[in-house]
Amino acid sequence: MKILVLNPPFLKKFSRPQRSPAVTKSGTLYFPIWLAYCTGALEQEGFEASLLDAPARGLELQGMLDHTAKLSPDLIVIDTSTPSIENDIEVAEHLKKLLPQSFLVMVGTHVSALPEETLAMSKSLDAVARREYEYTILALARLLAAKNKSDFTCSDLEKIQGLSFKCDGRTIQNPDRPYLKNLDELPWVSRVYKKHLHIRDYFNPNALYPMVTLITSRGCPFRCNFCVYPQTLTGRKYRFRSIEDILDEIQFAIEEFPEAKSIFFEDDTLTANKRRCLQLSEGIMQRGIKIAWTANSRIDLDFETMLKMKAAGCRELCVGFESGDQEVLDSMKKGIKTSRMFRFMEDSRKAGLLIHGCFILGFPGESLRSVHSTIDLAIKLNPDTVQFYPVMVYPGTEAYSEYLNRGWITAQSYRHWITPEGLHNCVVRNEHFDSAQLVKLCDLARRRFYLRPRYIAYKTLQIMQRPSEFLRTAKAARTFLKHLLLGSRA
Repeated sequence: MKILVLNPPFLKKFSRPQRSPAVTKSGTLYFPIWLAYCTGALEQEGFEASLLDAPARGLELQGMLDHTAKLSPDLIVIDTSTPSIENDIEVAEHLKKLLPQSFLVMVGTHVSALPEETLAMSKSLDAVARREYEYTILALARLLAAKNKSDFTCSDLEKIQGLSFKCDGRTIQNPDRPYLKNLDELPWVSRVYKKHLHIRDYFNPNALYPMVTLITSRGCPFRCNFCVYPQTLTGRKYRFRSIEDILDEIQFAIEEFPEAKSIFFEDDTLTANKRRCLQLSEGIMQRGIKIAWTANSRIDLDFETMLKMKAAGCRELCVGFESGDQEVLDSMKKGIKTSRMFRFMEDSRKAGLLIHGCFILGFPGESLRSVHSTIDLAIKLNPDTVQFYPVMVYPGTEAYSEYLNRGWITAQSYRHWITPEGLHNCVVRNEHFDSAQLVKLCDLARRRFYLRPRYIAYKTLQIMQRPSEFLRTAKAARTFLKHLLLGSRA
């Protein structure tokens, strides 16, 4: 039995696996880490699985169909996202026409939030695997291997937790599959990368290029109402891989990808558990592992842990400051104080860590005063790099429900979550700003931050003193500067 695990074609360099899927201004392209885990779980069970990342490989629809025809899979797992869902349904239609006997199942954050709606969009789609889907797909593969598709019944499918499917004109929602407790059960994604992917296809401006993306945990204990993964895919409960398993995979990745300059830990918040973060850092040092790494963090990280992380090779932290207005921070359930941000930045500089700061505009209550407070805050904090976005709300999140109930979602179609070119689009308004105004305010914020003579001088000096920074800075700047300068003339 053959299985195709597919990141389907859409726009060139469309980064579907990231939290806010789009073609990014910095050229970012995320590893398909969830599809890789699924592929690994299937291969671990002995199934013949193939992972194809069409956007990363530059494959358009016909190229993907030609590849699929040669493979002739019995089961096709299709990744999705909110901006691409209509395209993804069209891809499913083409696949069903090509291989009518193949079982088509969709996965991802969007379909986890809206399984019934998704199944209603297409007669060709057989099922949706919700939330963490590795073992749901594995159970489906076992069923297909045991019976021909024409032989199994609705009652067979009803035994698979986490599956939504159509039967006799009805949509059946099986009970949710419990979140996996022992993450060490899962195979290493780095093995899947080695077999199926090309790491130079992937880029994150916050990590030295080329890089490898890993995760050490799943779930997030914090309550941010806009964050899509904990609310649709991995849940709020914080679950960990063992330190030994992580260290073993890091060493494997370094050995198998000698060209890799860094590792990006894509945990929602690697630093949420101080004790574990220290253990990971100490383990890296004890084993003599030498590679730069980047991780997501919150501002409550203490100086002691920063120093240990830096000694273990940590180069940069990606941090959600989000807003300079405390009321706005409280409304998004961020659980942080603006007063703590300056201490965090001071400590990070003393520890020698770079910071990428994330800021969001357009939450309920956001006014022109609070927007300028946020821009001023970003300049005062002065992290290495920043991003400013209008708030991005996705189905399945509390923020999406709030904006929908208030009539503040301006999009008429899921396609409107991105522009025709694939860039992030603003699909919301609030009491004070419409969508176009929020976009202009974000453009203003980027120009005020990046076009400062002080900042330009800082980056020039950084590249001169740290040549290793040149490649990732140049690669990100190649497209970002074009958008920045175009925005400055708008």
